[in-house]
Amino acid sequence: MTKNEMINDDLGENHIATSAQNPVRNDAFDLPDDKKIESIRKDVENILTTLGMDLTDDSLKGTPNRVAKMFVKEIFGGLNPNKKPSSSTFKNNYKYGEMLVEKNITVYSTCEHHLLPIVGRAHVAYISNGTVVGLSKMNRIVDYFAKRPQVQERLTMQIVQELQNVLGTQDVACVIDAKHLCVNSRGIRDIESSTVTSEFGGKFSDELTKREFLDYIRLETNF
Repeated sequence: MTKNEMINDDLGENHIATSAQNPVRNDAFDLPDDKKIESIRKDVENILTTLGMDLTDDSLKGTPNRVAKMFVKEIFGGLNPNKKPSSSTFKNNYKYGEMLVEKNITVYSTCEHHLLPIVGRAHVAYISNGTVVGLSKMNRIVDYFAKRPQVQERLTMQIVQELQNVLGTQDVACVIDAKHLCVNSRGIRDIESSTVTSEFGGKFSDELTKREFLDYIRLETNF
C-alpha cells in the first residue's frame, strides 16, 4: 500500500470529511438516469460475480438492476439539484416570535467512506424574522441533503445553510443523532454508539437560546 493509499484509508476509517460540499464533478448530470442505471447495473453484476455469487439464481437475477435503480432514483437522488425541494415561504402574519422546533425528523443517509447506512433523527429549529416555512418543507430539506454519500457534519451544516437561505435569517439550528453502520456493523462493531453533530446559527449561538433548544429535544436524542 502506498503512502497516499494509507492516508486515504485512514481518512475513511476515521470518517474525516475533506470538503464542506459534496465532492461532485462538473459533468455529474450530463449522463441521463437510464444510462447511469445501466452502467451501475453492470458494475454491481461484476461485484457479485467476483464475490462468487450465482446470478442465474432466481433470487439474485434482478439484484444488479434493483441496486442500480436504488442508487440513482432513491438513496443518492439528493445529488441531483433538479430534485431539490421547493420551499414556499409565508409572511409571519400572526407575529410568532419564539423559536419553532421540528424534532425527530427521520434521517436515512449513506456514509461516503463505506457506502453503508446512516440512520437517525434530526432536530431543526428557527426563529422567524418575518418569514415562515411550511413544516413539511423542513423534513423535505433534511431528506434531500441526506440522500447523498455523506458525512454527518456536512449534512448538519447543509440543512442549516439551506434553511438560512430559504428564511432569510441566520437564526437556524440543527442537531443530528445517528447511528453509522460502518461503525455498528463492521470495524469496531459497536452497536450501541451513535454520533451527535450540531450547527447553531445567529441567535442560537447565544448560550441561553441554545440551551432552550437543547432542552426541547433532550428527551428525544436517545433511540
